[in-house]
Amino acid sequence: MPENSAPFTYPEVGATRTTMPDGYHRFSLRRPIGHGRELFDHAATHILDFGIQKGVRTFRYADTETAQPGTELTVVLGLGPVGIISAPCRVVYVLDEPDRRGFAYGTLPGHPEIGEELFAVEYDPSDGTVYGLIAAFSKPGAWYVRLGGPVVRLIQRWFAHRYLNTLPTTS
Repeated sequence: MPENSAPFTYPEVGATRTTMPDGYHRFSLRRPIGHGRELFDHAATHILDFGIQKGVRTFRYADTETAQPGTELTVVLGLGPVGIISAPCRVVYVLDEPDRRGFAYGTLPGHPEIGEELFAVEYDPSDGTVYGLIAAFSKPGAWYVRLGGPVVRLIQRWFAHRYLNTLPTTS
């Protein structure tokens, strides 16, 4: 972490890698996107290049071209041109395993939520199926998120589906 960087807004940094903590809204969406090692590699590159965020137009800025631990990025939240909210994040870790690749970012001060989100692709060597995965834990960090309650959770799930729709697929 750079010397002048703000701390994460939650203590359970890295928990999307293992067991997501209690006290947060938690969700996971895992969906098959096709088959084959080539698709897995292509989808992994898409994820690590912030292709998911760029694909749904939430990406604003990152201080590296690809996800690396410590990369600071800003995503924008909102529907349409009105109500765009800047949401600063930092990459917590990068997955670079033979059958699992991706990254997780955590919230920084100024983000309207508190928590972490994982963007990954998984390869099942038993049958060659490739899965897209979004997993997160979060709680409100701003008054308007608390006010939004269940609607905010629906929007999070809607975005998770949109994120997975940006992944390359095979038929």
